[in-house]
Amino acid sequence: MPATATNPTTAGAAADSLHVACPHCDTLNRVPVAKLGGGKCGRCGAPLFQGKPLALDGRRFAAHAERGDLPLLIDFWAEWCGPCRMMAPVFAQAAAALEPQVRLAKVDTEAAPDLAARFGIRSIPSLVLVHHGREIARTAGAMPLPALVTWVRQTLGGR
Repeated sequence: MPATATNPTTAGAAADSLHVACPHCDTLNRVPVAKLGGGKCGRCGAPLFQGKPLALDGRRFAAHAERGDLPLLIDFWAEWCGPCRMMAPVFAQAAAALEPQVRLAKVDTEAAPDLAARFGIRSIPSLVLVHHGREIARTAGAMPLPALVTWVRQTLGGR
């Protein structure tokens, strides 16, 4: 798919490659679009896609949400939240369904209150879709897998 201003996955990157942050060491890697589903980190050798959400804190946020070219869906949650615990397996399944077009991450609002405040999180679970650090869309509350995947794909233009 060629790069266009309306396609958040490739906007801002060369038409033939994207910057993808490693889910293990946070190093940015240039990945050809044709090989987006695979690849290993040039620094640590770990797979760039793991089909599961990554834990994100303030330190790791910049690499994945601001400098990486993939849209990032963030689940703001807390351990004590019942609906958040119900949503966790659905979110994990969504990661397997949406990668490599979208990276999924979880932010524990108790461990990273600065990120929760930055995004004005008032209720949890809250899902915020960002690209290059800027919010694209958000929704609150638990939802079933088909609804979550449909919401993300429609928000990003039907992918």
